[in-house]
Formats: sequence, C-alpha cells, structure tokens
Amino acid sequence: MKLQVWGGAGEHGRSCYRIVGERCRLLLDCGVKKEERGLYPLLEPAEIPQLTAAFLSHAHEDHAMALPLLYKHGYAGEIWTTRATVRQLRKGFDGWKRFVASRGGLLPYEQEHIDAMKFRFLEDYAPPRQAFDWVPAPGEEPIRLMWGRTGHLAGSVWLRIEAEGKRVFFSGDYSRESALLEADSPESPEEKSGLSTRISDLSIVDNAYGTDDEPQASKLERLRTSILSVLERGGRTLLPLPAFGRSQDLLIWACRYLSPYPIVVERIIWQGLMDLLDDPLWLRAGSAESIRRLTQDCVNRLILVDSEEERADALRREGPCLILAPDGMLESAVSQRYLEHLAPGADHLVVLTGHASRGTRARQLLDRQLPGVRCRVMHQFYKVHQGIGDVRLMLDEAPASSVVLVHAPDTDTHEVCRILRSEGRTGLFSLTPGMEIVI
Repeated sequence: MKLQVWGGAGEHGRSCYRIVGERCRLLLDCGVKKEERGLYPLLEPAEIPQLTAAFLSHAHEDHAMALPLLYKHGYAGEIWTTRATVRQLRKGFDGWKRFVASRGGLLPYEQEHIDAMKFRFLEDYAPPRQAFDWVPAPGEEPIRLMWGRTGHLAGSVWLRIEAEGKRVFFSGDYSRESALLEADSPESPEEKSGLSTRISDLSIVDNAYGTDDEPQASKLERLRTSILSVLERGGRTLLPLPAFGRSQDLLIWACRYLSPYPIVVERIIWQGLMDLLDDPLWLRAGSAESIRRLTQDCVNRLILVDSEEERADALRREGPCLILAPDGMLESAVSQRYLEHLAPGADHLVVLTGHASRGTRARQLLDRQLPGVRCRVMHQFYKVHQGIGDVRLMLDEAPASSVVLVHAPDTDTHEVCRILRSEGRTGLFSLTPGMEIVI
C-alpha cells in the first residue's frame, strides 16, 4: 500500500491524499488553494473512476471545493462525511465561485458536477470513537472505519481506516483548544485499554502552526488587550473570519470579554452559532448553556446585519464597536465593505486571525500593498490547528510507523521534523504534492 500526495503536504491548502492498495483506492479530502485563480489538487483523472471511496474531513474550501472534479472525472461513489459538513458546503461553493470570478477565472467543473455529489453520513453508522465495518460491494473485504470530532468546526472529523491489513489515521484539521467545540482523542479504545499494542502504519497529521507552541489563552489575552485599547479610545475593530469555525468561538468570547462594547455580527456567523444549538453533537459539555446565557446577557450589545442597508445603518452609529464578518482573507464583498469603512481611520484596527494566502486582500493588507490604509493591522492567530506541542501529544496518542506532517510550508515542516527527530522520534516525513511513500 502507498500514500500519494495530491495536495496539502508542504503547503497550506488543497488537502488531498490518495491511499492505494492492491484493490482498495481511498481519497482523503479534495480541496483548493486560494491563490491566483484557484489552485487544485494534482488529480490523475484516469484513476478517479477506480476510487473505492472518498472521505471529507470538513467543509472548509481547502479541503472540499475540488470534490466536484471527482464526479466530472467519473467517480460514481459516495463521499463519507457528516451532516453538519454537508449543510455548510452550499455556502462554501457559492463563496468559491465568487472568488474565482473575482480573479477572472472559470471553475473547472459545472453545477451538474456539484449536484452529482452523493454523501454517506458517518454518524449514521456509529458514534464518535466507535469502530464499524463497511463492505464496499458484495463479496469484497470490509473496510473498518472510526471517526472522531476534531474541534475545528461543526462537522469536522478525524478518521481511522483499516483496509487490506493496514491501519491509517488522518487527523483532518485538529484543535483541542476551541472554547465551544469538542475534540475527541485519537487514541483508539483498544490502545487505551491495553488490548492492542499494534500501532498505525500511517498517520497524516495536521501541523499547520509548525513550531508555534503558544497556548490559546496567551493568544486570546494578546487579542483582548489589543482590541480593548482601540475600543477604549473610540475606535472600531474588524475581525474578518470564516463563516463557520473560529467565528462562533470568537463571537462568544467577545460577548464575555469585550463588554460593554457593541458587536456588529453578520447573520451567517450568528446562524452558525444557532446551528450549534440545533446540532449539539459537536459541542463541549456545558457549551450549549454558555451560548444561551452569554447571548442573552449580550443581547443589547449585538447588532445583527444581513443586507447592505443594515450594514450602512450599523456603520452610521456613533462610537466604538467590534465587527465580525466573513471571510477570513477579506475576499468577500461584505468584508471589503467593512475594510473600506475602517481603512482611512488611524484609530481603527483590523485583526487577521488565520492564514492569509498569497494574492488575497488579507495578504496585501499585511504586506502594506493596499492604498489608502491608515488603520492598524494585526496578525494574531486564533488556534484552530496544531503546533509542535500538539503534534507530540497526537503522536503519543496515535503512534504510527510512518508520520506525514501536513498543512504547512515545507520549510516549516522540515524544521518540525528535525526537532522531533532530535527527541528520538522516527518515521517522520516532510512531503510535497506529487510525492508518494510506501506504507
């Protein structure tokens, strides 16, 4: 069996990994890269119809927006994922279409290929961290599957797969430090109980933050201090965020720690919070009650907007405020509208809390390439991935003979591998798209 990297290792974006056995062909994610007119995985079209199954870890564009290409190239099967993920995909495809069009590009697939996508829901087969067998076709060898929640956003999962005598672990995008979302340990129940000493043959592990080992609490305190210093002087702060994921965490955080200042919230972010209450599977214990209590306590500070008229009314209000708007790379018309409002004022602040891809307005803002910007700009990550300390813990809980660290530039991954090898860890790989290893 071998792993082929079609995207996602040695780079940030277009997560796509093909597991090739004698008979079994599995695809893990099929995402894009928000650069140029959109960059896609290094798919081999002739191999797509031979796929046994495809799996989707979550709905973010860098993991999901190339999935229609599978159906364009002849895949007839289903995509294993969760209901929460499928609910988010429509908004994701709408946003990706707008991004590609704004760059003067064309999608490499049609609406018919999006409509052709079929899904199979993991939660229909077993709860988190409980294994089950799936037989791809009558008479074929079963594939054993297990999934768990990753704390990245509602619906996001890690996967354990056993096929043809091999064990594979795929972390997806993983964080134990979400304020609201639960992250299941990847340690298998058998290993935890001591019933099995066999380790995985391959682990594909999120290491988007490279050597960064700073805890979430330190990042949030820096964020709180910076935002309050602006609000207390009468300025305004913009947090451009993905519609789903850290946006819900940061909305609840702002309700709790940025009182008494008003919070302007785009409705799609608010709706994502309400969706968590409707589907509490993804929440930590006690999070649902915290959401209800804090939003009620904060109700007089919240300004929900869903149209240009409501946006204009919110911005005409006097005084300081915090603004939460999609998307995280300032590529949406909505986030650009707020940026245009804040940019000329030296008293205002824009905080970018995630990755800023080359060529996006977020990257241009950080590189001071946008004209007329006098406001302050801050790049402070909110932790939704893993740094080196998190990787150590994951490798202890889910050990493997071969470990591929992913979701970061190859130079960062090389350095993490060097450090981990110096600590006595073995089997570490720093790969790039187009490479493969035997497992």
